[in-house]
Amino acid sequence: MNKSNDLRTRSEALAAPMPALLAEADHLAQTLMMGGHGRRRAGNGSEFWQYRPAQAGDPARAIDWRRSAQSDAVFVREKEWQAAQSVYFWCDQSASMQFTSLKNGTVKSDRGALLALSLSIVLMQGGERVALCHHDTPPRNGPQQLRRIAEGLCLPLDAEHSAPDVSHFVPHAQAVFLSDFLGPIEPIEAALEAAANAGVRGALCQILDPAEEAFPYKGRTVFTSMNGRVSHETMRADDLQTRYKTRLNARKATLQNLAAQAGWQFICHHTDTPARVPLLWLYQALEGAR
Repeated sequence: MNKSNDLRTRSEALAAPMPALLAEADHLAQTLMMGGHGRRRAGNGSEFWQYRPAQAGDPARAIDWRRSAQSDAVFVREKEWQAAQSVYFWCDQSASMQFTSLKNGTVKSDRGALLALSLSIVLMQGGERVALCHHDTPPRNGPQQLRRIAEGLCLPLDAEHSAPDVSHFVPHAQAVFLSDFLGPIEPIEAALEAAANAGVRGALCQILDPAEEAFPYKGRTVFTSMNGRVSHETMRADDLQTRYKTRLNARKATLQNLAAQAGWQFICHHTDTPARVPLLWLYQALEGAR
């Protein structure tokens, strides 16, 4: 097989999941949008939002003379606007996120990609600009940008763990980090500190497989990292359960504290539960961060 054919074969294999991901994300996004959730802001919309006292520079056409006649003040009638905002996503696609303990179960990276793309669809419908952290493309709106995001979410990494790149963040934007957060915590801490210093607010979504929460292993067990570079054998896996759960709870507490210090919010989601729950939570978290 020549290089061009090999490249085409690999490209087609990488692109194969994208149509299904787009379809599933669109369906999930529609369930949220049908709930009537909106990001109401004053601006150039069509629906009434509020009256406010007129200010210097307001055009005469903006003044509501009927409301103003009811008092000694002059009022402006403001309408609803879906405020354009930049939202960045980091969806961890490292080897650790390729794990699932269940036959035909949901892979952690797949759930993260579904949530990121579904929320992107909802945000774009509201006029938001969206981008992936690791892409040079700035936050944008439209079908082409959604396709770029979908393509980026279908590219797994060989590294066991990864961390978000916040160097391209627009000041005072918003962000969502989706990962199992089981790797070194220092890069996550540094990214959150840099984001907070830039006025970026958002949410951490820890995605775990049910076995990573329950640790149901007993007897002789061989634990191997997803890229096969680390392995540990034990004859009594059940003896590790208490220590494992203690460390996992400590990691969750650390993430919760780091999020709070940065002005972010934190949620832990399990892949054996419906995706709609964290999707709604993430949407409301972004709304509350405004």
